[in-house]
Amino acid sequence: MPVCQRFSRAGLGGRWKCQFANDFDPLKVQVYAENWGKKEILEDDIHNVDAENLGRRVDLAWASFPCQDLSTAGNGLGLGQATGGDRTRSGTFWAFIDLMKELKASNRLPRIVVLENVVGLLSINGGEEFKAVIASLDRLGMRAGAVVVDARHFLPQSRQRVFIVGVSKTAKIAESLVREQPHPTWHPDPLVKAVGKLSGQCREHWMWLNLGAPPELKKTLNKIVKSRPVGVEWHTPAETKRLVGMMSEAHKQKLAEAKKSGKRMVGTLSLRMRPSSGKTLQRTEICFRGLAGCLRTPKGGGSRPRIIVVKGGSVRTRLLAPAEAAALMGLKARYQLPEIYEYAFRVIGDGVAVPVVSFLRGKLLTPLLRSIKKPRAGDVSKKHKRAARASVERSRRDQLELRV
Repeated sequence: MPVCQRFSRAGLGGRWKCQFANDFDPLKVQVYAENWGKKEILEDDIHNVDAENLGRRVDLAWASFPCQDLSTAGNGLGLGQATGGDRTRSGTFWAFIDLMKELKASNRLPRIVVLENVVGLLSINGGEEFKAVIASLDRLGMRAGAVVVDARHFLPQSRQRVFIVGVSKTAKIAESLVREQPHPTWHPDPLVKAVGKLSGQCREHWMWLNLGAPPELKKTLNKIVKSRPVGVEWHTPAETKRLVGMMSEAHKQKLAEAKKSGKRMVGTLSLRMRPSSGKTLQRTEICFRGLAGCLRTPKGGGSRPRIIVVKGGSVRTRLLAPAEAAALMGLKARYQLPEIYEYAFRVIGDGVAVPVVSFLRGKLLTPLLRSIKKPRAGDVSKKHKRAARASVERSRRDQLELRV
């Protein structure tokens, strides 16, 4: 099972065996090797990966390609061109598709292909990038479906991602795994609109994948944030006072209400540039909804995740600790991360939430694979005939041996 994402392996669990993994970032390769071993991980640009590196045919290929050019906060460059040198960072998608083409040519195309990225993929450039992705799967002979899953159903972190699933157009899929109509949770309006813009052929083969009812979140940010964090220090009273002083009146009112509750209130604290009286000022904004914002790879001091803890008249602030960020991704405490703060968040920031992958595995991927591999009636009959012939042959060999 080729896997191009470190955390997806954790979510798939031990019953799925990884055959090949790839990343060009030395830090992320090192983290992968420390947690899973270095046997199957290849540190190289995916454009340099050859189909021969991938070994025998596998059940699942998972690709989490860079999101910078697809995010609404990015530059809008998209996937770039499928051919030639005009490819963006997110355009590593095309290198993955090239590998799938090579595998198909040698009759080794994986039974299931999963593509993961930010929800901006659905709408950026008028939906053209999403159309290109689905059309690429169509040219591989695959029908596609997609779901949008927010980690907030499993963890106290708001983290939406789109998961595109491709299977052979000739594969038999259990009726329980598809729906007649989109589900409001798993198929929100941006996805429905994006599907509506697909070509007629791609719409004809489209699957509304069935994940059932969404689970209820049982853990809040209050349980994740520790009083005695490891790897970070609480801000000094002077620094906390400075941050509070940068709040607008609306956010100061939120703080006052949190104090009045008398409970331990844990919230997020963000630094934002906001217009004010004809100027642009840096403001402190807080939120006590029990969820962390989407963890990202930090690009500067202002982008690092911060928290605020209020209990009665006490107000404390600090950076989010790496162990807390790991918990917000669903990683187990034993998962090895870099000790340097920035490095740890560089690994965490572009990962996929582990419980989301586990949910997809249980609700979709494993049942889908069983459905695809389930022999048809004619195949069962042939299998029984082969088994009967093999039994007769064994009996003959046994008789000959007894005669000797």
